[in-house]
Amino acid sequence: MDRFFKLKENGTSVRVEMMAGLTTFMTMAYILAVNPLILGAAGMDWMSIFLATAIAAGVMTVAMGLFVNFPVALAPGMGLNAYFAAVVVSSNGAISWQMALTAVFMSGIIFIILTVTKVRQLLLVAVPDTLKHAITVGIGLFITVVGLKNSGLMTIVLEPFTDVPAHSGRPALGAETVLTMGSFHDPNVQLAIIGILLIGILLVLRIKGAILFGILGTTIIGYFMGLVDLASLGKATWLPDFSKLEFAQFDFAGVFNVGIISIIATFTFVELFDTFGTLVGTANRAGFMKNRQEGNKRVGKAMMVDAVGVSAGALVGTSTVTAFVESSAGVAEGGRTGLTSVTTGACFLLALFLAPIAALIPGSAASAALIVVGVLMMQSVKEIEFQDLVQGIPAFLTIVFMPFTYNIANGISMGIIAYVILATVGGGNKYKVHWLMWILFVLVLARYLFIGGE
Repeated sequence: MDRFFKLKENGTSVRVEMMAGLTTFMTMAYILAVNPLILGAAGMDWMSIFLATAIAAGVMTVAMGLFVNFPVALAPGMGLNAYFAAVVVSSNGAISWQMALTAVFMSGIIFIILTVTKVRQLLLVAVPDTLKHAITVGIGLFITVVGLKNSGLMTIVLEPFTDVPAHSGRPALGAETVLTMGSFHDPNVQLAIIGILLIGILLVLRIKGAILFGILGTTIIGYFMGLVDLASLGKATWLPDFSKLEFAQFDFAGVFNVGIISIIATFTFVELFDTFGTLVGTANRAGFMKNRQEGNKRVGKAMMVDAVGVSAGALVGTSTVTAFVESSAGVAEGGRTGLTSVTTGACFLLALFLAPIAALIPGSAASAALIVVGVLMMQSVKEIEFQDLVQGIPAFLTIVFMPFTYNIANGISMGIIAYVILATVGGGNKYKVHWLMWILFVLVLARYLFIGGE
């Protein structure tokens, strides 16, 4: 094991690596409870999503450890799972979850091609850092809105139009309120508030696995509030029923008939920057980038495993699988090699036998976790120089369009358009617009002017 993972060379041991892997699992295990609830809104079966989440996270994280020797874990990503569900729900039946899974699978194939051809690295250079940080912040607000809606903390006053074509609804008048606060008499709202405060307290106290323990604690409180039925455990089957797995449920004909190219592009685009930030950040924290050539080589291999994970996750029935930023928790505990990832992956595979417990977790507890994760993603806002309006205006548009139009693609598109124009007109010698940004600019304009903003 020492020779395979190069433990001594990296100044670590089996015990340190396994404890680091367990720490990483504890910090990201909440996805096992949250992902089925989010994707369930798209009409998917809870058990099939739970199985897919555990299998995809377990297998791809073990692969990261064995093939790359990199202490990074993968699982269905927050934000993109919410976008997945929002695409299906907001389409009023035009887009099925099978089509959405197909879009994720195709984005993974594109991702693999971009990685092999080195275009992926070129995109990372072309898009300015300010937009990368803004995308993270915008997704954080997007999943916060999802959490507020699902918990009942935020309600809608004007019922959405059901039979009106997209973009043809009546504009809201100045005196109208579209969104408002939920009722504090609703026990689900009460539990969500308790969950937010409990997870917040655990984070402030720097408890390892704060989000997971917060969800479990909120679930226990929910039992005393009559929102959790423990009787179901007595009738539960603890052995995983793999017959419920939605394997290769693709609808390629439906995708091309509906025309959701922009959705495929959004999955690809967001995953591109999300993964880059996580892998490079983790590599820096682990000290791999001291030797930049070796560090870049390792990150490049990790990108390939991550790219394969996107399509593999869709194959077993879940939304985009990506590198998790929570992996830094394991690195902070001393994880330096792939043994950390193998340990984390093994924990996810063992979790296949804990489905009955995960099924008890109420939606309010998961919603509280979504809102708090939004807070953590919001931290990237400090990296944006709003005083420099060439950066500030595109970043602001990227951030606000995501939650307010309930569409991640709209935020990215507005940011690209604004940045290219402002950097060209007022950037002077300070800002050089990469030629690839001009291609993205044209594609975005074509999307809205000729294809439509779906």
